[in-house]
Amino acid sequence: MREFDVIVVGGGHAGLEACFASAHKGHKTLLLTLNIKKIGNMPCNPSIGGSAKGIVVREIDALGGMMGKFADHHYLQMKMLNTGKGPGVQCLRAQQDKLEYPEYIQSLALRQANLTVEEGMVVSLLHDESHVFGVKLENGEEIKAKAVILTTGTYMEAKIFRGAEVKEEGPDGERPSKGLSPYLKSMGIEMYRLKTGTPPRIKQDSIDFSKASIQPGTRGELAFSYDTEEFIPVEEQVPCYLIYTTPKTHEIIREHLDEAAIFSGLIQSTGPRYCPSIESKIVTFADKERHQLFLEPESRFTDSVYLQGFSTSMPVEVQEEMVRSLPGFENAVFLKYAYAIEYDAIKTEEYLPTLEIKKWPGLYIAGQICGTSGYEEAAGLGLIAGINACLKIENKEPLILRRDQSYIGVMIDDLVTKGTEEPYRLMSSRAEYRLLLRHDNADLRLREIGHNVGLISDERYAKFIEKKNNIYKVLDILKDVYIGTKSPINDYLISIGSAPLSGGVSALEILKRPLVKYNEIAKYIPELEGICLNNSAIDELEVIAKFEGYIAKQMREAENMRKIENMKIPSGFDYLHMDGLALEARQKLDKVRPLTIGQASRVSGVNPSDVSILILNVRRAEHE
Repeated sequence: MREFDVIVVGGGHAGLEACFASAHKGHKTLLLTLNIKKIGNMPCNPSIGGSAKGIVVREIDALGGMMGKFADHHYLQMKMLNTGKGPGVQCLRAQQDKLEYPEYIQSLALRQANLTVEEGMVVSLLHDESHVFGVKLENGEEIKAKAVILTTGTYMEAKIFRGAEVKEEGPDGERPSKGLSPYLKSMGIEMYRLKTGTPPRIKQDSIDFSKASIQPGTRGELAFSYDTEEFIPVEEQVPCYLIYTTPKTHEIIREHLDEAAIFSGLIQSTGPRYCPSIESKIVTFADKERHQLFLEPESRFTDSVYLQGFSTSMPVEVQEEMVRSLPGFENAVFLKYAYAIEYDAIKTEEYLPTLEIKKWPGLYIAGQICGTSGYEEAAGLGLIAGINACLKIENKEPLILRRDQSYIGVMIDDLVTKGTEEPYRLMSSRAEYRLLLRHDNADLRLREIGHNVGLISDERYAKFIEKKNNIYKVLDILKDVYIGTKSPINDYLISIGSAPLSGGVSALEILKRPLVKYNEIAKYIPELEGICLNNSAIDELEVIAKFEGYIAKQMREAENMRKIENMKIPSGFDYLHMDGLALEARQKLDKVRPLTIGQASRVSGVNPSDVSILILNVRRAEHE
């Protein structure tokens, strides 16, 4: 029987981060996938990033993960979102080449040291009464491992829906994963059905783009990875376009609502609230006259356009009528029809913040099997699952990121404490400390952790330390240097419409002004000569300076919360018989089994008085 340290099941974005993390840490790793040519596939939107998601990709890179490098390699367009808003919500979004993106990933995976990639369907797990130690394949082969990570995406017992047409298929017509889900249920793991979907793909030369608004990329050297040094000029990037639905579109959808699989009763599961089908939008927002749709090219090598925002489960003939009611789509030619997909996932109360299944040590999960949606969420979970599986093998403490450290920490904490009945999607509004969790400072937050867990090399870490030291050296200089009214900096201030200096003021106070740029004032400050800051470092420097007071306030709030947050709860607590707890709190706490008071305080149904009683019991247990 073959043996590996780690077996990863599934070659999507979660599986990739998990297997690369394990291999990079020197563990003998096996990636099992249904189709090697679909590793890194983008079955839905051909993009990486977006609100909160783009920051997750930066966090993955800061920790030593791969998605940022993948996304920077073959993008069609790179855009910074929310530039008119504060730094806490700004983030990157990149259109990817749907052909080159997975091809590049596959080329790396197939030559990665410590990583074996094979095709095979896992139908059951090898385990005794206490832990999981391997997998069994469809062909009967059994393979042992010290840890197994399931990253099955939307494949488990998957079904595709277009109107009344139902097929047992995975994404893009691939065969679904059969057998594993029933086996997990037989192990006492609670499952549930979720639903998502994808829009149609339209032939590019059948669209009249003159009826759409062009959406170009953002000028500048933008990248997800802190190590990226080559950038595609905006002039060479591919534009996207914006249109809106019409009254005719809404009329057609309303006339055919009973034919949509999500309204006909064929689909019983819950879909994503924040990425709904177009028919759900028409019903939910009946008073809205139009909905925006983005036209996104899928590759430089195909003529396929992704109609973002137009996911549907309607029959194909109705889809044609709907699409051709859109401006510029009167003669639309379909390359691929939209569909809804239903699949099995594991209930959130079944796993720990480490992403290990509570009842079955050695078994980890990541990605949409956790109840999430999106490539970025999947990748973040995959990285944490891969790290923690390896740390357990190494007999080291697991990695659990805090809510004030990362969006990945926010996501995992939300899942294990609050749960979800629909595909979970990260948004900036989910983070209470979003000014701390910015796009620019992911490396300041997480690079040291990545180095400590063994995914950031000494060389990369040394470069980070130099950058960090230079940022704070510059801040110290700016605090100490005073600028007078005769300085050329005063002329610069007047040129940008900023109030001229009326007296001496520190250079840091000048940089805090909204329109002032570091590069423009640095050339008049001799003390800064010889200190090198790249564009990434300058972004961090400017945000730290301009938002110093607000950042300090959130850091104090996070520190105060952390005193309670980190109070550990003994594993054997009997919540059901704990005096003073409300009945709902007893039941929810017994089901979730939180590790800390902080987690317990966020469990749905647990109120502040319950938390106070819980703290008293924890302190009493500490003195016994």
